[in-house]
Amino acid sequence: MEAARQYNVHEAKTHFSRILEQVATGEEIIISKAGEPVAKVVPLRRTVRRTGRGSLSGQIEIMEDFDDLPDDLADAFGVR
Repeated sequence: MEAARQYNVHEAKTHFSRILEQVATGEEIIISKAGEPVAKVVPLRRTVRRTGRGSLSGQIEIMEDFDDLPDDLADAFGVR
């Protein structure tokens, strides 16, 4: 495995956009302060892949009475 690229804090601030581009392609980046590694920037691993609007179509069921108040709450708030 290839060693992670390392930037000091000043370089990281100066080249933040470049670092994000590298991370987006799968690289891991180490940020150092005074020569000591203090952080690692890694690609975000998404746990849910949604393709856009309607991607959950057919997977969620909303009951007809989902917004009906139970009788005790309706009584408590004087709603009927």
